[in-house]
Amino acid sequence: MMKPIVMGLMFVLASLSGCIASEDTTSSSVEAIFDFSPRDNIRVGQIIDFDASASLPQGVSLTYQWDFDNDGSYDESGRTTTWSYSNSGTFEVKLAVKDGTTTAYQTREITVAPEDAVEPEADAGSYSDFTDCDGDSVSTGNFYLYYICEMDKSLSSKSITSTVSVNLDGSNSGSGDSNEYISTWEWDLDLQKDTDGDGDYKNDADLTGEEVEWKDVAPGEYKIALTVTNGAGLVDTDETIVYVNYVGKWKDFSIGGNNSNSAVEIEFDYMVVNDNNAGNTIRRSQAELVYPKEDSDCQPVFGTDNCRAKLDIYGYNEEDEKAGDTSATGVDQRSSGDCDEDTDCVWLQFTGSYHYSDSEWGDGEWMYVIQNDMINDLDIESFTIRLIYK
Repeated sequence: MMKPIVMGLMFVLASLSGCIASEDTTSSSVEAIFDFSPRDNIRVGQIIDFDASASLPQGVSLTYQWDFDNDGSYDESGRTTTWSYSNSGTFEVKLAVKDGTTTAYQTREITVAPEDAVEPEADAGSYSDFTDCDGDSVSTGNFYLYYICEMDKSLSSKSITSTVSVNLDGSNSGSGDSNEYISTWEWDLDLQKDTDGDGDYKNDADLTGEEVEWKDVAPGEYKIALTVTNGAGLVDTDETIVYVNYVGKWKDFSIGGNNSNSAVEIEFDYMVVNDNNAGNTIRRSQAELVYPKEDSDCQPVFGTDNCRAKLDIYGYNEEDEKAGDTSATGVDQRSSGDCDEDTDCVWLQFTGSYHYSDSEWGDGEWMYVIQNDMINDLDIESFTIRLIYK
């Protein structure tokens, strides 16, 4: 009883694709599939190569008939062929594939521009925040750079889940000719996915418009593309990168003492991505801890130095394996960075190569942990996590 439902879903998906339509197919054993090259910026008189080699079933003797203007009359035959158009316009190309008893069809549109038509020039734009989360100036270039700055986080939220809205601007794109105009701006936000199934990974219209808002962007590095089409039907694509860095800081809190022969821990979760295939690669994740050298309410125990504080940072990967810690850093080596004479500083960093998805540790949901092995409750001035993609 499930087969009619599955077949119904297949036809719904085909109708939603926007590129491929099937009709008069009486059996699933024969399927007409073709491609053509070039796909874009085709002009009058230009030779177009058509290839139906992907039609099914493979290894079976099939016949192929081509109707290049869908007027009901076949113009060419053969698994591969060529054609050119003497007039500009949009044409429906129809392929009929037969196995002797069953015929399957596929229809696709081709836009042909005048011979002297000029291609547009896509410009995906750029942007950089003026300063980073510490108030320092940032680099600029042909990319987008955003910072998520949470500089006074509460311990009620020890996970990094914040996102940012990215404003993409294609207004500097050109139509290619003073007599032309840009008819569409199409933004592809994931160059690893071919969501419309046309074989082109750079033309999926996730957002449309000259200036658009891309919402809920998490820290990361994103390769995107803008494709513009002018009134003549010619297109151009420009790729760029969107970087989103993150800095979160927790201030003025304390950690309990080790009174039961078990270290006290405070855990902070964060997502890290280092996927070379997708081009989403973190440069580093870093935790920074600043705390008083001596706790204000410490009661010295005779013969000990129990009031000299020592806190450490531990890092764990998605499998809860310890990737590194600061325990080997002595108390006399903790006076650099943001420290003054009354505070100690310690930091733990993992570079992008360490987070690489094929490495021993990999990416995913990681955790920084503040650990107190001392019996005293200790104050913490600040704890900062940085996720740097640019």
